[in-house]
Amino acid sequence: MMVRVFLLIALTVSLGSCGGSSDAKRKDLPPQTSAIGVNGYLWQATIDTLHFMPMRSMDAASGVIVSDWFIAPDNTKERVQVTVSFTSESLRSDGVRVHIVRQENMDGSWVTMPVQARTELEIEEAILTQARQLRVDTLN
Repeated sequence: MMVRVFLLIALTVSLGSCGGSSDAKRKDLPPQTSAIGVNGYLWQATIDTLHFMPMRSMDAASGVIVSDWFIAPDNTKERVQVTVSFTSESLRSDGVRVHIVRQENMDGSWVTMPVQARTELEIEEAILTQARQLRVDTLN
């Protein structure tokens, strides 16, 4: 529960701080998709939204971003890993899917615990909101 709250706070902070020097990067985004078929807005929005997490792999060719394990400083007995898959070249709600793995440390072993589906949907919505804003910013 604590990690979910932390993720939502971090997402809110990242979405609220969309200005300043990053505006120049946004102008360079492709209008809809990159040359390899991943929606540029969704890709950049995912990077922006999950900026506080270390990344394990980012492969536009396969359309997948995988974070490394993230442990919140205030709860070192729990960690999460986020995988974002891009399923469409269009900027649509079905163009991105988020999967979260949450583990708790129990007597020195990491045990996988359930994640509420709502948490994954909230992160998807945060990515989509950011992607839409990037598109609006690019058009202006």
